[in-house]
Amino acid sequence: MQPAGRPGRLPLLQALLALQAVGRALGRASPAGGPLEDVVIERYHIPRACPREVQMGDFVRYHYNGTFEDGRKFDSSYDRSSLVAIVVGVGRLITGMDRGLMGMCVNERRRLVVPPHLGYGSIGVAGLIPPDATLYFDVVLVDVWNKADTVQVSVLLRPPLCPRMVQAGDFVRYHYNGSLLNGVPFDSSYSRGGTYDTYVDSGWLIKGMEQGLQGMCPGERRRVTIPPFLAYGEKGYGPMPSTGTVIPPQASLVFHILLVDVHNPKDTVQVDTLELPAGCVRKAVPGDFMRYHYNGSLMDGSPFDSSYSRNHTYDTYIGQGYIIPGMDQGLQGACMGELRRITVPPHLAYGENGTGNKIPGSAVLIFHVLIVDFHNPSDPVGIETLLRPSEPCNKTSKLGDFIRYHYNCSLMDGTRLFSSHDFAAPQEATLGANKVIEGLDRGLQGMCVGERRRLVVPPHLAHGESGARGVPGSAVLLFEVELVSREDGLPDGYLFVWHKDPPSSLFEDMDLNKDGEVPPEEFSSFIKAQVQEGKGRLLPGQDPEKTIGDMFRNQDRDQDGRITAAELKLKSDEDQERLHEEL
Repeated sequence: MQPAGRPGRLPLLQALLALQAVGRALGRASPAGGPLEDVVIERYHIPRACPREVQMGDFVRYHYNGTFEDGRKFDSSYDRSSLVAIVVGVGRLITGMDRGLMGMCVNERRRLVVPPHLGYGSIGVAGLIPPDATLYFDVVLVDVWNKADTVQVSVLLRPPLCPRMVQAGDFVRYHYNGSLLNGVPFDSSYSRGGTYDTYVDSGWLIKGMEQGLQGMCPGERRRVTIPPFLAYGEKGYGPMPSTGTVIPPQASLVFHILLVDVHNPKDTVQVDTLELPAGCVRKAVPGDFMRYHYNGSLMDGSPFDSSYSRNHTYDTYIGQGYIIPGMDQGLQGACMGELRRITVPPHLAYGENGTGNKIPGSAVLIFHVLIVDFHNPSDPVGIETLLRPSEPCNKTSKLGDFIRYHYNCSLMDGTRLFSSHDFAAPQEATLGANKVIEGLDRGLQGMCVGERRRLVVPPHLAHGESGARGVPGSAVLLFEVELVSREDGLPDGYLFVWHKDPPSSLFEDMDLNKDGEVPPEEFSSFIKAQVQEGKGRLLPGQDPEKTIGDMFRNQDRDQDGRITAAELKLKSDEDQERLHEEL
């Protein structure tokens, strides 16, 4: 509707007030006996808001009581339970009523005193209004519009973020309160406990509502005023199922609308990267197993689920149909540590039926997702060299080597798990001896002493689906390692090796007191002397006393606490004998 401009309003009000003053001077029933020259207007209730005033040619709807000077009633629209609906200023009303309605606001109440020459004159109305009768009308204006009116839209609240606006062909979900122009409610979606869901510009709504929804953002609130020819026109509508209220013919309608969400059947998943970590070398692809946190909400901001509330990531394969299609698509191409907003239209979420009691039918879903980590069952250990020593490196770590190394271990989101720096000495391990997780074992091979690496270890080479103490299931682990030292290992099954050929008189050399047998003390002294002189070496990474004790027990075949010449054999000779036995 087109509100009246201030410049045109004031002169009209001044004129009416002047007429009212004249009327009062002449008197209602003219105590002095002088006739009224024009309509006397008493505005005894003026609403605070008056978006427009009645002008000539407007279509109005109003109630009235008509009485004579002595108070006798001659007519009333209330008695007929029917408003007067008519165009003013074109001769369809008595002149006094035409004039008395001008400048009136909706919900305004006026008392009009209409002299005979502006009413029914010297003729009157047979059986109803005598000749030369002054008429008194109490009038309340209910509605006003004009054929030139359009839908009037007032934005009451516009959200700061508007991902999209309503367009023709969109499917919308919205709440509304509907009232007549005078504020009488006729319907509300809130009373039915659900949004109104429909397509826009498809003929399923009144034309004025189709227009009033255009350009709305999710979360936006609007007041939409619709003239009757863009609403229910001459026929009206009703009674409404929810309220029983009838929308009368030629009624202007006012809707207070809250747009909950909007989508189009042609919509695809919308992905917005909110935060992207530096150094993203690997992006998620179908078939990856991903761990992520999320907050899920409807388009109006209403939350429906959160992994944070369960204090556990959501863990699943992507691109395999284990999650809703929209999320399956929206997670692909992500980096570890990335923060994404994923907007999923209902046909790629839970469709027309929704799910549970928090996701209604045809709901657009918005996920704020933090990618914690992902891997593929075929992923190897990721190795990145951070620092390589400047001096030439002739030997690198290999299977069987005994190494000492420092490490820091964390999850991919930076959560610290373990560190060798928390202890007094570096970590020790024999590569290939199943003393550390397989991924770390692999990542420590081929290193120079002093080299530093970053290792990304997928869970199938770490602690698997079950995790470990302090390590979540299916977690990718990040290690920063530094090789402190390495020693060549021994062949599998060996506790001691000679650097050169062993002496031919091995037993005689070992039998220190030459009594024909070697007790544990002599055996231990002999082996320690060989190590000290550099003639041989023990298995690294073990307690020497324990290793020598194991060696003695292996040679003391009858377990009598002494080794004889017949019992003493080199392991290489034993292996050769075993080979012949197998052959």
